[in-house]
Amino acid sequence: MNPKEIALAAAKALDSKKGLDIKVLETAHLTTLADYFVICAATSTTQVKALADACEKALKDAGEPPHHIEGHRGGTWVLLDFSSVVVHVFMEEAREFYGLERLWGDATPVDLTGVLAEP
Repeated sequence: MNPKEIALAAAKALDSKKGLDIKVLETAHLTTLADYFVICAATSTTQVKALADACEKALKDAGEPPHHIEGHRGGTWVLLDFSSVVVHVFMEEAREFYGLERLWGDATPVDLTGVLAEP
């Protein structure tokens, strides 16, 4: 899978578990950290874990296991590092606090039409 396919598969997995406000940002032209960031919110620490687990499983099943997983104490944030794609799952308050969309404001948003289920 190429980086964009990994990012879209992650977004789809997060959507399958009712992740909120899923965004995919193309960052390849801005940083060497990752080609794409996938950002998602959850309503509870239980949902943070469920979203992270669903994303990890979907990508593992597609032959893309994570290289590193980091969880913030208290379950308010989980980062899944797939090298070219980094997935961030936040509680809504933590997402607002870290403000990744503002931090990476020059990143190119990826159109998720047809990737995510219709509301």
